[in-house]
Amino acid sequence: MVHNIDLRVSPEVASDMRRVESELGKALRVDRSRIRYARVSRRSIDARQRNVMVNLSLTVYVDEVPADVSPVEMIDYGHLPEGCREAIVVGAGPAGLFASLRLIELGIKPILIERGKDVDSRRKDMAGIARDNRVDPDSNYCFGEGGAGAYSDGKLYTRSKKRGSVDKVLSILYQFGAQEDILVDAHPHIGTDRLPEVIKGIRKQIIASGGEVYFSTRVTDILLEDGTVKGVATADGKQFYGPVILATGHSARDVYEMLYEKGIDIEPKGLAIGVRLEHPQHLIDCIQYHSKSGRGKYLPAAEYSMLTRVDGRAVYSFCMCPGGFIIPAASGPDQLVVNGMSPSSRGTKWANSGMVVEILPEDVDGYESAGPLKMMRYQEDIERRFFEESGCTQNAPAQRMVDFTQGQRSSSLPPTSYAPGIHSSRIDQLLPRPISERLKRGFVDFGRKAHGFLTNDAVLIGCETRTSSPVRISRDRETLEHVGIQGLFPCGEGAGYAGGIVSAAIDGERCADALSAYMSGRH
Repeated sequence: MVHNIDLRVSPEVASDMRRVESELGKALRVDRSRIRYARVSRRSIDARQRNVMVNLSLTVYVDEVPADVSPVEMIDYGHLPEGCREAIVVGAGPAGLFASLRLIELGIKPILIERGKDVDSRRKDMAGIARDNRVDPDSNYCFGEGGAGAYSDGKLYTRSKKRGSVDKVLSILYQFGAQEDILVDAHPHIGTDRLPEVIKGIRKQIIASGGEVYFSTRVTDILLEDGTVKGVATADGKQFYGPVILATGHSARDVYEMLYEKGIDIEPKGLAIGVRLEHPQHLIDCIQYHSKSGRGKYLPAAEYSMLTRVDGRAVYSFCMCPGGFIIPAASGPDQLVVNGMSPSSRGTKWANSGMVVEILPEDVDGYESAGPLKMMRYQEDIERRFFEESGCTQNAPAQRMVDFTQGQRSSSLPPTSYAPGIHSSRIDQLLPRPISERLKRGFVDFGRKAHGFLTNDAVLIGCETRTSSPVRISRDRETLEHVGIQGLFPCGEGAGYAGGIVSAAIDGERCADALSAYMSGRH
């Protein structure tokens, strides 16, 4: 007999499946020996009270064993037939990779074009940012195979209501090497050390199924004829033909420039801008788990989520990385940008998150001449200001948290995970005043809600500007096709329609479906 059952147990019990089965036996009123197989289908931590508990949902087999113990049904992508339809996918981030896999399922050959290098070759270029203050504009933390998410925490949490689509994305990631925990945890993550192997597995499948993948190939033009996309041209003089899924990521500013110059409809989009805030992980563990001793042996590095409103705009934590480190995330010259990531173990002694303020297009003055690129220009100016203050290096401005709220320079700074180093600066003056003033008041509010959070043991490192795309590329709500150009499917974070690995992957699959419908109607 098969039972679906929920248990609420201590972290120590949750860590030992034999003890979990003993609890299952009590709940089902059967001898534990009769439980032949049990699988956790959902796991979450409830830390709202001092007595931290773990909620488990399980499928339990009593007096029988399942015919198949695989947690997911693997997809057989097969091999595309000769002469099948072809489509172009620009960008090998989550949106582009999942669009390509879905095209293969639909019998369409993907031609995947990525401006950056493969996921292994990117490592040298990223190391060069911290070591030599050198940013390769085509190979960095934002550009290259896997996109901005390849060397991130690999967070897979999404607010998407499309549970079926979410589950499919998680299943595919598991199929290509992610740990089984991502199918179970309420806030799943892969980790920056494991995600590259998953990405390589997807690329190998695309090629094995008959698709094509091109690295170090930057798209510089979209080929149009009578309002219809015929293909793309690249910086090395090549041309590729077919309808286009444009999944270039939120930092492809040259692509936005090209679209604007060609008169393709785009619009400015709201942003969230601020800093990276770094605490000792032990302090966050103590706060979140209500214990002076921290998380103990059986609990993971604690996360947090903060949100308030100040003067009509949201102030909130973004991309929280427990047990992680801060990285230099510039994607071109004259930029200083930071981001965060975590290894799968979440084992460092630091916790960091973006702390950002919502900025809408109507909040930004003085950029009207930039038209739909006004928010991008605003982004650029902030990044340039931090870069110049740092002596045109990646050594980042920093300020202790309480000092920031009180508007004073920090006389010393704590140790940091940020490899290029930090120096004391007035971040409260470097940020535009509407951002810094809202952050100050937001931090005070967060300190009231979580005692000990507002502390000079925490340090602000700036700036954090790449939370999302500064532009939305217009598309039809039903067909997902660009509103004015046939055969162009703006996709993912770079098009302004996703926010994170899973939502970008879902959008990639949706755009592949839309492109297939378009091709079926045209041929």
